[in-house]
Amino acid sequence: MSSSENKRIAKNTLFLYFRMFLMMGISFFTTRIVLEHLGVHDFGIYNVVGGMVSMFALISAALTSAITRFLTYEIGNGDKQSINDTFSASVSILLLLVLIFVIIMEPCGIWFLNNKMQISPNRIIAAHWVFQCSIVTFGINLISIPYNALIVANEKMQAFAYISLLEAALKLGVAFMISIPIFDSLKMYAVLLMIVAILVRYTYGRYATAHFQEIKLHICMNIDKFKELLSFTGWTCIGGSASILNNQGVNILLNVFWGTTVNAARGIALQVTTAVSSFSSNFMMAV
Repeated sequence: MSSSENKRIAKNTLFLYFRMFLMMGISFFTTRIVLEHLGVHDFGIYNVVGGMVSMFALISAALTSAITRFLTYEIGNGDKQSINDTFSASVSILLLLVLIFVIIMEPCGIWFLNNKMQISPNRIIAAHWVFQCSIVTFGINLISIPYNALIVANEKMQAFAYISLLEAALKLGVAFMISIPIFDSLKMYAVLLMIVAILVRYTYGRYATAHFQEIKLHICMNIDKFKELLSFTGWTCIGGSASILNNQGVNILLNVFWGTTVNAARGIALQVTTAVSSFSSNFMMAV
């Protein structure tokens, strides 16, 4: 590995660690404010109900890694048409996954929410708001994956870090806004986080289309490309599914047996776990 490559990896790693440390600080502070304004029970509801959907974010991370791998390979080959086909095929696959996810989660998630989870009857409507907003948020984040992967594959870690910090800052603003007593705080929190996801998705899309002009979204009919992407991402999702059962599966069991107060404590613990695991994952992203 040449000296210039080592320097590039070090530079990208520094950007990602700079992003990570700032996001950790903002995230911990945001959690404290949200817990204060929502209260223990509503905070627990958001963690377990939103977690039923956000647990699939681990699959999003696996898909980002897989799609980045394919885009990086095509960028190395320098074939612009192949890069464009890979990007468009990725978007098509993720749109299909969003459709499947919604079809499965709407009936199954609502049934489980109404019949199995320990939530106060007077907060069940708010819990449904959280669930629906979380589904929309997850779908938006899933569709953003090819744009995120394109930025990472082109090693634009500075932009990736800045957009992530914008997202953290917007979430901090949401935490302060729910203190205004104009609407149910839990419902307002879910809706505002959904709006933040839409804004961040728009920012990633605008950056990618402005800086990578060779990317033109189109209907990709390359069957071999679809098979290759689906095969690799399918195996990648198996590891992500195991992590889901390890993290959020426990959260659901805690709710079934002990209720939302324990979920609130678990939510704070997961914040710390995520922060610690970020040290290794950010370095691997740069490599």
